[in-house]
Amino acid sequence: MSVQPILDKFIEDEKKQIDRLLPNFINELKAPASLKEAMIYSLEAGGKRVRPILLLATLKGFRQPLTNGYDVACALEMIHTYSLIHDDLPAMDDDDLRRGKPTNHKVFGEALAILAGDGLLTYSFQLIAGLDYLSADKKVSVIGKIAAASGPTGMVGGQVEDMEGEDQLLDVEQLQHIHHRKTGDLLSVALECGAILSSATKTETKELKLFGKHLGIAFQIKDDLLDVEGDEDKIGKPVGSDETNNKTTYPKVLGMEGAKEKLSFHLSSAKNHLNNVEIDKDILLGLVDYIGSRTS
Repeated sequence: MSVQPILDKFIEDEKKQIDRLLPNFINELKAPASLKEAMIYSLEAGGKRVRPILLLATLKGFRQPLTNGYDVACALEMIHTYSLIHDDLPAMDDDDLRRGKPTNHKVFGEALAILAGDGLLTYSFQLIAGLDYLSADKKVSVIGKIAAASGPTGMVGGQVEDMEGEDQLLDVEQLQHIHHRKTGDLLSVALECGAILSSATKTETKELKLFGKHLGIAFQIKDDLLDVEGDEDKIGKPVGSDETNNKTTYPKVLGMEGAKEKLSFHLSSAKNHLNNVEIDKDILLGLVDYIGSRTS
């Protein structure tokens, strides 16, 4: 039987579950209504929920209950969403649209958008810290991994390097370093967290982390390609925004064909690392192909 129908159902079912849970967490908070509204606005703006789905697919691969992963998966999506709110601000990318909707600061103003992002980031750690079904060791490990992946040595540092790289033509190694941090680290940590929650071995966790690193680079290359040849209605933002912002991209450095070859290399490398793990691989392998062929 083809794995595609199973993969499609898994993505559809788990995306619906994450979409349902995310606003519930925020609605339950004793916080200003305007702040909760701004936080929920961006959480409900859509998105592929790739990070939560990778975490849940890892749990499924290790034959663990998915209920053990929903809270951490939602925390990861909150961190990802905070980063998008801040990326879109006038001080950074100055984008008017995100996923086909006005960006957070266009609706709520810059000050509340910043605070909504701050709220999502900090609450994500509060959420994980309060999980009574996780051991203290697992909570500390998960929080530490996510903090490293999203902080100054991870996503935040990658965003700084990305900003500093504007108006410069970076080489492939510099570009890859930025995207390892900016995109790859948070994708990798989703798999690491899935491994930790599944009590995987250190070797299995390391291989899944490397799997995620290559997948993160592939994800970014695909983003760069879609910015050139994507459908604006599907990607939810204007095509060519990277060129407008004078960003170095894989197509700019390697050309379209070279970027597509690099995409293929990283997808293949991801699969090689996954094959080193004793896990039910069907859904995770399917997700590699899904990321490589996506249109939005």
